[in-house]
Amino acid sequence: MTRLYVDSDKFGRANASPVVEAFHSAMREIVRDKLARSGGHWESFVFGKSFDLVTADDIRGVERMLLDAGHRFDWSAAVSPRERPDAYKPAAGVSDDDIDTFSFEHPEAIVAQADAEGREQRGQGDNVAQYPQNCVGTARYIRSPALVLKYLQEGVPEDTIAIIDDSGGTLTAPILEQFRGVICAGGSTRSHLGILTREYGVPCVMNAKVSGIRQGDTVVIETTAQPKTADDYQSGREATARVWRIAK
Repeated sequence: MTRLYVDSDKFGRANASPVVEAFHSAMREIVRDKLARSGGHWESFVFGKSFDLVTADDIRGVERMLLDAGHRFDWSAAVSPRERPDAYKPAAGVSDDDIDTFSFEHPEAIVAQADAEGREQRGQGDNVAQYPQNCVGTARYIRSPALVLKYLQEGVPEDTIAIIDDSGGTLTAPILEQFRGVICAGGSTRSHLGILTREYGVPCVMNAKVSGIRQGDTVVIETTAQPKTADDYQSGREATARVWRIAK
């Protein structure tokens, strides 16, 4: 059997999930097969033949294998499930019909009963920048370009704390500075969105794990907490800010 460098990589780490393992294994077998057929050595394959021998159809074949096994991909852009419903999980919390009942339900969200101030903890995230006071506002899910366009035309409702998926910041960039705060389910404090919110002075938590926050709820972000630093990420040290919902 043709061996690849990855077969004996002593610095390799376990894959994050069975889906990642399946994808990597399939790609390794494609490369192994194409390398053996090329009749050359690794350097000549990588620098001379790989772009011709490993094709787009090969990659599409790996995707098809996952889809045929029943896997559906998570999406970060609402256009993905609309254009390829066969490949992506259905989009919830996008239309006016289901937004009032939608909520993120992260299994690792830390939740707790209401404290003396009526605040129920509904999760936690990585604080981007520290402010003198916690951020209080109204939760509004922003998950579609259509809603961003509406807010561009009509204005963002006052005191909106935007709850979004996309750590890139592309979706909400045109209206970002109008937010009271941001709760983002992805990324880190060094992500594009984290950088933008810090520059605009908009309180934000990234990598947020929240549960049970619905459209229109009054929420509080613990932006008085210490920001999570690069050293915290590298050392695996927890440094989270709490997210509360005001009990009704």
